[in-house]
Amino acid sequence: MINFRYHVVSLTAVFLALAIGLVVGTAALNGPVADNLKSQITALNKDLGNKRDEINQYREEINRSQEFATELAPTVLNGKLAGRKLAVLALPGTDQYADKVISMLTIAGATITAKVTVQDKFFDPAVELDLLDLANESSQPTIPIAAVPLNSNGVETASAQLALALLQRSPVTATQPAAGDVTAVLTAYSEQSYISVDDKAVGGAEATVMISGAPAVDKDAAKKSQSLVYMATEVSKNRPLVVAGVGVGEGNVISAVRGDPTLVKRISTVDNASTADGQVASAMATVERVVDDKVGQYGLAAGASSLVPKAAS
Repeated sequence: MINFRYHVVSLTAVFLALAIGLVVGTAALNGPVADNLKSQITALNKDLGNKRDEINQYREEINRSQEFATELAPTVLNGKLAGRKLAVLALPGTDQYADKVISMLTIAGATITAKVTVQDKFFDPAVELDLLDLANESSQPTIPIAAVPLNSNGVETASAQLALALLQRSPVTATQPAAGDVTAVLTAYSEQSYISVDDKAVGGAEATVMISGAPAVDKDAAKKSQSLVYMATEVSKNRPLVVAGVGVGEGNVISAVRGDPTLVKRISTVDNASTADGQVASAMATVERVVDDKVGQYGLAAGASSLVPKAAS
């Protein structure tokens, strides 16, 4: 009969075998296996160091390419927009590069008649009726509300009114907006925090450069994205328009323009305007659109035909 002493001896034998196995295993690991592991770790550390060096080199190359584009800009752009008057609409999310795009336009010789920074409130569906009321209240003798779309779309109506204030009438022999009326309209929208505008803003621009940012991502993102298209449509109806910005993210206005069979034929786009390369390309596309009356799609995203206009390259 198996007694308690037998169980004790059996358990002791099991634990003794485990102890011997651990000792033998440790001795083995301290030999060739441990050396192999150390060798692999050393190799991985070296490879990681090489990858870090490559990343740093790529960053330096990108920085240098941006510097190259900036230094090349005066040669490529000098005087191409001399005597041309442009209005700039800077949409939400473009603070980091809007002025850089404007700088390239001025290097090309353009006169910026107005820089209007459009606030996110302008595209908020919750204030659409307020925007409509403001458009009616802002009507001026030479900027009458009757000249803009009369419907329930606040962004469409207000965008048409701003375009009417900022841009030359076509033909130029037509009655142009009076300076005081332009100031009154811009002041009305500015006081209600729909836009911000510099004190020197005037009308009379022969084209517009709209600088776009990343699309909205909140619960009203789809409506806001569509509102950007409404604005681009109204601004482009009577005078040339170039949309320069980023072409990434669902609902970005550049992709919307490129996907619209009508807008893509009358609005030029540049989808990498957040970079120096794209800022130079934005000015080049503006030259092509304003001077040559040609439309093109440029940059890196889907729908771009090339990085820059081919004639200019």
